[in-house]
Amino acid sequence: MIVPSIFNDSLFDDFFFEPWFNDGSFSKAEKKLYGHHGKNLMKTDIRQTDLGYELEMDLPGFKKDEIQISLENGSLKVSASKNLDEEKKDEGKYIRRERYAGACERTFYVGDNLKQEDIKASFHDGILKVELLKPDEKKIEENKYVAIEG
Repeated sequence: MIVPSIFNDSLFDDFFFEPWFNDGSFSKAEKKLYGHHGKNLMKTDIRQTDLGYELEMDLPGFKKDEIQISLENGSLKVSASKNLDEEKKDEGKYIRRERYAGACERTFYVGDNLKQEDIKASFHDGILKVELLKPDEKKIEENKYVAIEG
C-alpha cells in the first residue's frame, strides 16, 4: 500500500497509531525527531543585548552531553541527538509510544567575525542558553582635512 508522506512523515500516522488500530504491523514504525513529531523541538528566542545576542532554545528531554554547538563558516550550528533506552523488560505491551529517538539541528548565520571565544553556552531545565558577544567593530577613521590657504 502506498501512503502519502511529506519528508518521511506519513499523513496517516495519527490514524494508524490510535489505540484501537493496533494490529502490530505499525507498532514498530521508526520514530524520528523531525516531521510533525519534531514540530515543537528547538523552538528558539533570539534577543539583542548591549553586549551581543542571547539565544534561548527549548530542548526538553535532552541531556547536556546529547547537545553540540559548532561554529563553521560564519554559521552557528546547534545539534542534538537522542536514543531511547531499548532495554527489554517484561512490563507489558505498549498501547502507544510517543517518545522519539533521532537527531535534530538548527543553523544560524552569525557572520565571519565571530570567534569561538565570543560564545558562551549553558543548559538548565531543558533550555539551552547561548550568549554571542558582538565582535569589536572596527572604528572608521574620520577624514581630517587640512585647510588650504590662499
